[in-house]
Amino acid sequence: MTSIEIAGHPVGPDVRPFVIAEMSGNHNGSLDRALAIVDAVAGTGAHALKLQTYTPDTITIDCDGPAFRVGDGHELWGGQSLYQLFQQAHTPYEWHGPIFERAREHGLTVFSAPFDPTAVELLESLGAPAYKIASSELVDLPLIRLVARTGKPLIISTGMAGIGEIAAALEAARDAGAEQIVLLACTASYPSPPQESNLRRIPMLAETFGVQVGLSDHTTGIGVPLAAVALGAIVIEKHLTLDRADGGVDAAFSLSPAEMSALVAESERAWQALGSTRIGPTGSEREGLRFRRSLYVVADVRAGDPVGPGNVRSIRPAGGLPPGEFDTVRGRVFSRDAVRGTPLTWDLV
Repeated sequence: MTSIEIAGHPVGPDVRPFVIAEMSGNHNGSLDRALAIVDAVAGTGAHALKLQTYTPDTITIDCDGPAFRVGDGHELWGGQSLYQLFQQAHTPYEWHGPIFERAREHGLTVFSAPFDPTAVELLESLGAPAYKIASSELVDLPLIRLVARTGKPLIISTGMAGIGEIAAALEAARDAGAEQIVLLACTASYPSPPQESNLRRIPMLAETFGVQVGLSDHTTGIGVPLAAVALGAIVIEKHLTLDRADGGVDAAFSLSPAEMSALVAESERAWQALGSTRIGPTGSEREGLRFRRSLYVVADVRAGDPVGPGNVRSIRPAGGLPPGEFDTVRGRVFSRDAVRGTPLTWDLV
């Protein structure tokens, strides 16, 4: 697989997971809050801040027909028109410059998901080091080709997509020059139930398409992304808000800064725990080997005394015969005197 680097950060199985904090609409319409989110992300230890770059008019039209409304039963956005939803959630183009600047002041990688050519033009002017294709845009092959032609690393979410659609998106990206590509397993429902995360698809996607795979997660908490690391996820993307109690379009499935910090720390711990397929004592277990059980003389004995449970037992530490040899030596006689605490060895019986 092609090695991947985003703004100087290597991304892959040999380094800790690349953690992306998604702002999305959690700024709640305030640039000051957006900048406060940037500050919070920097404090969590996440590698990157990600935005979504669109306006209501570039992603949809102001139309109130049934096709343009979120279903009434939706847990968070039921009954809203797409235009209303995106009006509330979008990050204005004029905010991008200050957000990028604040992120870079913190040494934080910042990039975005563009939704149309005007967004790509804006992000290129700001020097975005990578691009994300959102799940719903995976079928927008012209957009994928446009982004791929920048030559930047490309992260593609696969929520709702079938194998054929993913293959078509990858072909479009590669044909347009993209070389560094990460697929993200994703369940594009908000919030998404853990039982629909289907994390076992992560290694399957990697094997099928020959690319690195991560997770874009919309469940609550950090359990699902940590499990994804165990299955090979090399990128983790989660939404972040300053405080879920403040509300907002994405707050219900977003992490707090403290939770994001925990995700950063625990995802690295989970990655470290993967280790290798080697079976046998590890370096840290070597001291413990000295304290395995073995057969010891537990009462002073003299030459000629018979071996039995009154004078030989399986105890800690190691050094004597294996405990399984007790039946072999039971009834034999000691060849010489031995004091309590002497390891039982073959030359002693």
